[in-house]
Amino acid sequence: MPAASVETVSTRPALKPRSPVQKFARFRAPFSLRCGAILIDYVLLTAIIAFSTLVSRLQGGGARSAGSLTETIGIILAIVIAVLDLGVLPGLTGLTAGKWATGLRILRADGREIGIGRAFLRHFVGYPVSFITLGLGFLAAALSQRGRGLHDVIAGTIVVREGPAMAVRAGGSKATT
Repeated sequence: MPAASVETVSTRPALKPRSPVQKFARFRAPFSLRCGAILIDYVLLTAIIAFSTLVSRLQGGGARSAGSLTETIGIILAIVIAVLDLGVLPGLTGLTAGKWATGLRILRADGREIGIGRAFLRHFVGYPVSFITLGLGFLAAALSQRGRGLHDVIAGTIVVREGPAMAVRAGGSKATT
């Protein structure tokens, strides 16, 4: 008995030519909003230390005391909150407290979520490197076309505004979707 031949027939319709809307892009985060977001994050951490120092002084700790339990707890709490706010939270949601307040989000350069490892790399490696370069790593975010600082390049991330995506037409004009 001869083997049955199987003929493959495509049931998909012919592909339509691409529309003028080629790809989607979110708004690039303005440098001033990015500065505001990190300022909010750091004010939060500084407030914790300032509050614990104030409580320590009210309990009788002097300016020259070796440090009281209240100050130590404040420093430990600030470190824990820094790890959560600047590493874990952006890794899970793309947001820090400051990014949430300013309507910004951290994404991978290809638009996916960044993950905890990349968030730690961005903030705890990329930020110090940007500081070491006398702030030029941060200035790159203000001057580059995509708004990426050195810490973003190191971690492969981009900061965008939250909200609806913008359709980028072939001519470069934008329209909301």
